[in-house]
Amino acid sequence: MIDLKAKPFNLNESQIRWVEDTYNSLTEDEKIGQLFINLTLKRDKETLSKLVSEYHIGGVRWQGGTLEEVYEQNRFLQENSKVPLLIAANTEAGGNGAVSEGTMVASGAACGASTTEETVRDMAKVGAVEAKAIGCNWVFAPVCDVVSNWRNTIVNTRAFGDDPELVANRSVAYMEENMKRGVACAAKHFPGDGSEERDQHLVMGCNDLSVEEWDKSFGYVYKTLIDAGLPSIMVGHIAQRAYSKKLCPGMKDSDIKPATLSPELLQDLLRKKLGFNGLIVTDATHMAGLTAAAPRKDYIPGVIAAGCDMILFFNDPAEDIQYVKNGFEEGIISEDRLNDAVYRILGMKAMLNLNEYKFPSKEGLDIVGCSEHHALASKAADESITLVKDTQGLLPINPKEKKNLTLFFLESAPVSLTDGADKAKAWLIKELEDAGFNVNAPKDIYEYEMEQPSPINRFKVMVHQNREKFKAETDIVLLVINMKGYAQENNVRVKYDASHSVQIPWYAGEVPTVAVSLNYTNHLIDVPMMKTFVNAYSDTQEYLHALVDKLTGKSEFKGRANELVWCGRWDTRL
Repeated sequence: MIDLKAKPFNLNESQIRWVEDTYNSLTEDEKIGQLFINLTLKRDKETLSKLVSEYHIGGVRWQGGTLEEVYEQNRFLQENSKVPLLIAANTEAGGNGAVSEGTMVASGAACGASTTEETVRDMAKVGAVEAKAIGCNWVFAPVCDVVSNWRNTIVNTRAFGDDPELVANRSVAYMEENMKRGVACAAKHFPGDGSEERDQHLVMGCNDLSVEEWDKSFGYVYKTLIDAGLPSIMVGHIAQRAYSKKLCPGMKDSDIKPATLSPELLQDLLRKKLGFNGLIVTDATHMAGLTAAAPRKDYIPGVIAAGCDMILFFNDPAEDIQYVKNGFEEGIISEDRLNDAVYRILGMKAMLNLNEYKFPSKEGLDIVGCSEHHALASKAADESITLVKDTQGLLPINPKEKKNLTLFFLESAPVSLTDGADKAKAWLIKELEDAGFNVNAPKDIYEYEMEQPSPINRFKVMVHQNREKFKAETDIVLLVINMKGYAQENNVRVKYDASHSVQIPWYAGEVPTVAVSLNYTNHLIDVPMMKTFVNAYSDTQEYLHALVDKLTGKSEFKGRANELVWCGRWDTRL
């Protein structure tokens, strides 16, 4: 049996007694239900009641919903559950990871670029406070991955960077701010993303570092967090071939599984070598990185048997629960393994004092998205925005001298044309105009299609101006890249709105041009001809305002870039 008096639980006698009493009161069905975290999409009372009364879930996370809807959903679930629930949020960048009205303060990349630790602490504090206001007690963060492959866009903006020491320091700071506010962290994605370019949503991830390389990077980060009292770890559907083969001599490549199904990585590496005594949760179980490894009837009980304590998200609740029951009855999951998992779940709930928990008052929702938190977002933007290069010596730009600005704004294709154009474009135009520029912002094909769908629209975005007329009417070009992607492609590159689009940088050789990324930090691979390049990390109003201030010299660039921005090429540095 696990030691609940030891780190990270550090329970006292009263808390341990609650764990024991609660455990002894649970039926087998209730114990199995505790293993599951539900992704709640429906909010009707019948659905919510069934989750806690029939499926006996141990935790919950939700998708979408207004501030009040999420609050009421969480309140209902917590107040009607026999055993207090772990209620989780993805506060990787601030309170916006808890609810849409929350405050985005700084991405992991922005925190890594900032030279002050205050940025990550402010981000963590805002995330914890806003998440707690809607009843959360657990966050799936920090993202403590070490990015060594510049092609990786899965954690490019979410991780703190490429330096293990910086990643460890920022991760501990994030955890400390959450722990101060009674929020538990689940660091992710063990055994580590960022060393390859593929997305575990789409394929099994492969961390192909050698044992020695892993120990110096991910091993160092996780050991630092564990020693600092990390309560839980989210395991990715990521293989670590070198360690699996070291721990299981003679293992064939065909036998290598993602960490979620690898007892050698969970029990031998994470528990024994790194000394982790806390709770282990899987990443989402609908990801292809796991689904490709085995049929669901096998991998749902398999992750518990391998050493995970909680399963992230049902597919079909009754079916998934039956899969675990079958695994238990067939001996795939031993009684000791099931008991161990349930004890750790209850141990973390006791650590958070959920046995004495009272759901927060609705009046506390005023803290979500408050002016004080947006002021911290402005501060983070000022500290993090990074001038990667300005080899042409163009900055700062004086709007009185270079007044006529043409803005080419590159956005990802919208999921639906009914979503409307990227809001950041309109916000940026206003910031530029307020700064004194005359802004010409050509429409992209998506904007034309929103006005009137037509095959002719692709030709509209191919029309080039007379070069001399363009030069006479344009003092400066601003190319802004706001590409986004998630669980749809393995990496995200610059993509223009149509073939032969006028967006393609023909203008870089005609007039002074500045390129800015509002998201990924590796876009120089696709626009190496840009002599002035800025990583701005976010498309929120705070970051756009700070960006224009820095471009015009009202504020200095304070952020720092790491070597990954050069994408391993000489021409990106020119």
